[in-house]
Amino acid sequence: MWMIPGQNKSWISEFILLGFSSDTTSNSILFIVFLLIYLSSVMGNGLIILLICLDTHLHTPMYFFLCILAMLDMGYITTTIPQMLVHLLAKSQTITFAGCWIQMYVFSALALTESTFFVVMAYDRYVAICHPLHYTVILNWEMCIRLASGSFVCGFLSSLLHTFFTMSLPYCGPNKVNHYFCEGPAVRSLACMDTHLIEMVDQVLSVFVAVTPISLIVASYIYIAMAIMKIKSSQARFKAFSTCASHLTVVTLFYGPASYIYMRPNSNFFPEQDKQISLFYNTFTALLNPVVYSLRNKDIKRAFLKVMVSGRMDL
Repeated sequence: MWMIPGQNKSWISEFILLGFSSDTTSNSILFIVFLLIYLSSVMGNGLIILLICLDTHLHTPMYFFLCILAMLDMGYITTTIPQMLVHLLAKSQTITFAGCWIQMYVFSALALTESTFFVVMAYDRYVAICHPLHYTVILNWEMCIRLASGSFVCGFLSSLLHTFFTMSLPYCGPNKVNHYFCEGPAVRSLACMDTHLIEMVDQVLSVFVAVTPISLIVASYIYIAMAIMKIKSSQARFKAFSTCASHLTVVTLFYGPASYIYMRPNSNFFPEQDKQISLFYNTFTALLNPVVYSLRNKDIKRAFLKVMVSGRMDL
């Protein structure tokens, strides 16, 4: 522990992540389960990225955005799960103060970037359905890159504020975080000072980065629904709706649990319940995204079969 000059208090130099269980047998089972989930997530998202890069027919704005979403999913699941796997088998479950700072920042940055990026994907669907004849003109490659870059800038800057507010608090003990990674609310509950003001500022930030994207997504889909209802052909109407269903499913899985965790005061902090809820937007969303998009997408299936057939011919 570090001593604070001029005070009798000491600043902790590391945290202990309690994880899910202290039982060795349970941890071994959890290790296998989460290892399979992690490998499936990485391979599933990696496969989508590979297919989009290899198949020129998928070099469109929609699949460009899907490729970035897959990279974001791979990124933020990698910031938490590998360390959790090590802690499930190792006797030591510590993480340095700096390590916790970095993990919180990178995880929040990628998650907030994805939150903003869902708006970009909703806008993509809006243009494709409401302005199909001008789709490639409005969403040219320059605009696509700008929208993607803007999402990253918003996510990483917002995360910097969130992490700074949390990690600048005095932590003088205890240092046991009842979580499997350094998530803001779980760490902040250990601060040895009144965090009411910090919570209010963080909640305002959380509302801004959550409610604003959700509102824009809802507005986009209201216009999309109105446009779909004007389509006379039931088959064309179903096709238009199915292109949006995957995005809506993923948005719901992500925003629901994340909003519950971050848009409430620390007084309503329930560690055991929160650990399970955080798994949905941290782990299961990254796992389900490739499944949701590939099962409902004929282009992805066609690209996969094309790669498989070409691979067999090369052999």
